[in-house]
Amino acid sequence: MNEATQTGQRTHTVRAARNALLALFMIGGITVSTWGPRLPSIRADLRVGDAVIGLVLAAVAVGSVAGLAASSALLSWLGARRSIQVEVVLITAGLAVVGLGAGVAASLVVTTIGFVAIGFGLGWIDITLNVEAAAVEQLAGHTLMPLLHGGWSIGAIVGSALGAGATALSIPFTAQFVGEALAMAVVGFVAVRFLPTASDLDAVGAAEASAVIRPPVVARIRSWLSGWTDLRLLLIGVVMLGVELGEGSANSWLTLAVRDDHHQTNANAALFFVTFAIGESAARIFGGPVVDRVGRVSAIRITTAIGVLGLLLFILGGAPWIVLVGVLLWSVGVSMGFPLGMSAAADSGPNPAARVSVVASLGYVANLGGPPVIGLLAESFGLLDALWLVVALFVVAFAVAGALGTRDVSRKVLTP
Repeated sequence: MNEATQTGQRTHTVRAARNALLALFMIGGITVSTWGPRLPSIRADLRVGDAVIGLVLAAVAVGSVAGLAASSALLSWLGARRSIQVEVVLITAGLAVVGLGAGVAASLVVTTIGFVAIGFGLGWIDITLNVEAAAVEQLAGHTLMPLLHGGWSIGAIVGSALGAGATALSIPFTAQFVGEALAMAVVGFVAVRFLPTASDLDAVGAAEASAVIRPPVVARIRSWLSGWTDLRLLLIGVVMLGVELGEGSANSWLTLAVRDDHHQTNANAALFFVTFAIGESAARIFGGPVVDRVGRVSAIRITTAIGVLGLLLFILGGAPWIVLVGVLLWSVGVSMGFPLGMSAAADSGPNPAARVSVVASLGYVANLGGPPVIGLLAESFGLLDALWLVVALFVVAFAVAGALGTRDVSRKVLTP
């Protein structure tokens, strides 16, 4: 194969894989934003309170942790393409079960099973997609990861907009969830056909990239465990813990707080949620130059301070426009913690992939496991007062943001 042919094949493979991964990341974003705008209706159909809803949502966290734990073994067993096919089935079938379980059967058990399936699929697909993205990024020779993760944010906007639209049109959430599940299953199964196999990568001279797809499981586990003894890495994780709790709480509780405590309609509450998703995505899209100018530490301190202000306006504000401003500032507050935490973890010492895995685990658990804690607090103190926990963790993230500073070591030394 001559150089021109190899270059053309490489370009075609990268473009097809990038678009496929972008679609798959969007499926994840749509899924996690689907139930947030419809929680008031789900709660009403199930005839339960905030504490029970919080426990039902904990099923997502339980499933996600299980999916994360099993991902390496399942990926090695099934390979990337088959793994993603199974993951898409779990996610979409789980979403349909939630819709039918809450809306038709009015069953907490069935609804919970659906959320467990969604969580397991999301935890598993998060690892699979990032491993595939790393291989494709290496093949491309330039950075693709921010764009692909942006697909998740775009998906969140689409999902929240669909929820708001369905609410405004009085479409039952059962019909919405089942319809979305069918559409996402079709997109997922089409997209996976365009992902490169190991032989595809080898054919364009990227044997080293294909090796990324199935790293040694034992080595990954040992590197991951060693990261939990590094103080700086754990402080980076604390930043991500606080910020991701803020994001997860918004995903799960913002609409209920707007409806119940700020006395807005279901449709308006869903639109507040859409505003949050758009604000977070815009901050990530346009925040890169700001980070380059002020650095990671200042960027985290600025955004977490903005997040504190936003939550204060949201908790204490009375007029709807004040609450809306609070939602926008809250969205900025959660925008940079995850991407900058991942970057800082990679810079924090040797074996960057394993170190990133540690902080990703903390962020993931906070995003999905934090909302049930908010629900339990809400049952005793009220939903708005429960959000003071998020304020406190934002302040902690501000205080330890110095851990995200750039090391005085070349990235080449840190890259295996």
